[in-house]
Amino acid sequence: MLREINIIVRKNHIYGFCMFVFPLLVVLFFTTMLDEGLPQDLPIGVVDHDNSATSRGLIRNLDAMQNSRVVYHFASPTEARNAMQEGKVFAYLYIPKGTASKLLAGRQPKISYYYTMTCMTAGSMVSKDLKTIGMLGSAAVGQAMLSAKGATPGQIKAALQPVTIDAHMIANPEGSYNYTLTTVFVPGILMLFMALLSAYALGMELKFDTGKEWLSLAGGNIFVAILGKYLIHALAFLLVITIYQYYVFDVLHFPQLGGVWSLVRLSLLQVASSLGFGIFAFGLMPSLRMSMSISSLWFVLSISMCGSAFPVAGMDPPLQAMSWLFPLRHYWMIYQATVLNGFPVIDVWFNLVALVAFTLLPWFVLSKVKNALLNYVYIP
Repeated sequence: MLREINIIVRKNHIYGFCMFVFPLLVVLFFTTMLDEGLPQDLPIGVVDHDNSATSRGLIRNLDAMQNSRVVYHFASPTEARNAMQEGKVFAYLYIPKGTASKLLAGRQPKISYYYTMTCMTAGSMVSKDLKTIGMLGSAAVGQAMLSAKGATPGQIKAALQPVTIDAHMIANPEGSYNYTLTTVFVPGILMLFMALLSAYALGMELKFDTGKEWLSLAGGNIFVAILGKYLIHALAFLLVITIYQYYVFDVLHFPQLGGVWSLVRLSLLQVASSLGFGIFAFGLMPSLRMSMSISSLWFVLSISMCGSAFPVAGMDPPLQAMSWLFPLRHYWMIYQATVLNGFPVIDVWFNLVALVAFTLLPWFVLSKVKNALLNYVYIP
């Protein structure tokens, strides 16, 4: 352990950057990028050929919505489409001439909106606002007509909205992307750093032919050598994870119902499984380059395969089966059950056992790691 501390502090400063500097920068990057929860004031345009009080009211209502901001008034649909293709706006609303007169006459005028799905998040946000504006416009006219015919407020409400929807967003009532994306991206990148550094630490022993010296300090026992080296790594990353959790849960007030012990348990499993995978990768491929490549590939893929952004249930069956081979998938399942929703850990016992299995993977390659450090010659 003292030897590893000396390497980290004095001999190789890449450990300090990858253990403390880069992870903390990642935390600040994601939490500040998504600090508003949802994208706001996305630029859109309008083509208003009607130029009536009704059309101007629709445009003002659209501009007042949280996700959209009217920044351009175009003279023609062609000009608006070109601006959307150039990336100046994400959508535009087209109000043809005679819209207000047709509304008052009950002849169902058509207003059109066009949006780009090049960026799916922005496209879905502005399309929802544009659809709402269309519904509000027709509802306002319908309300005026029914009121003129002498209908009561109750009759008007029943006619315009016969079915009332009572929607509840469980665990994330604000619909914040920060709550759902930061809590998987940041742990995923931290696990990537852990796996990379664990493979890197063994690869450097092989590269500089210091493995024999390291094993001699452990009395030739590879288990003691691994434990002494990676206990320092584990403590360093646990410190960073504690800072991250304090920041997001106590400072930013991310939702969490599981309590302190659920966070402690999950942090220990996160660190142990990531370090275990990195050591296992080196045992499979006793090469600095190959073991780090395997670790980086596996944990980068895990961000897509964990099911936070795209549900695993919607993937093809082979990909659904493959998702269980990624530690981040099990981390995410335990997090959303025990921390986000406060369910008992027994509900995700299989995922907990899976992370323990990743932790124990090095046991199957310890003899191969020892043989590589004693006998292999480093090949760049």
